[in-house]
Amino acid sequence: MTLPLDQKVALVTGGAQRVGAAIVRALHAAGANVMLHYRASEKPAQALQAELNAVRADSVALVQADLLDIAGLPELVKNTLARFGRLDVLVNNASTFFPTPVGEITERHWDDLVGTNFKVPLFLSQAAAPALKKTGGCIVNLVDIHAERPLRGHLLYSAAKAALAGLTRSLARELGSEIRVNGVAPGAVMWPEEHQGDQGMFDSVTRQRIISATPLKSAGSPEDVARTVLFLAADAPFVTGQIIAVDGGRSIYI
Repeated sequence: MTLPLDQKVALVTGGAQRVGAAIVRALHAAGANVMLHYRASEKPAQALQAELNAVRADSVALVQADLLDIAGLPELVKNTLARFGRLDVLVNNASTFFPTPVGEITERHWDDLVGTNFKVPLFLSQAAAPALKKTGGCIVNLVDIHAERPLRGHLLYSAAKAALAGLTRSLARELGSEIRVNGVAPGAVMWPEEHQGDQGMFDSVTRQRIISATPLKSAGSPEDVARTVLFLAADAPFVTGQIIAVDGGRSIYI
């Protein structure tokens, strides 16, 4: 049986861990060859590559890069084309997330949060557009429900994701009819890691309150997000300029 992404090629940023790794696994299981980008997570990236290449030889390659080096972004596309010969799917998943209360925001915070969540997806999409046009490919951006409903204490993150939502719709208009561009907006799927500085905000009581205010009364999983990315990449030829919330209905209440 032919897989939906058989012979297709995907480039996934931040694909070594968490939601990114789930997306890589989902696209790979659907038949895609994957260029997996990572910045610092070399060992998890190598482990995931070995896991998936054991299933299908030479189907996953790695590329290391600091995405905030904007001048280097075209190299990610060139490396993908050199390794696999084409590009069908770009998933802008890499992101940073930490609080920025008003009065404490610095230019470094701006460069980091706006850079990873808006600037990088813009310039990487621009770099990938010629290759995606040749294949009739697509772009999927990882947005956030807080793009529409800001998260208290996270002004820059929320604003940057709002900009990414606008970019998603604008790119869909600019690149149609040759390239589809959509977004996925997760809700409570994975809690922040310790180094992201939000453990106090998302303690066990807060987490339970968030889950209780979600119509489905549960947190989601990375696989929930990955399945939606896969749908947009493989099974949605008449969908573009849309952002799908994967949040258990939480955005109804916030």
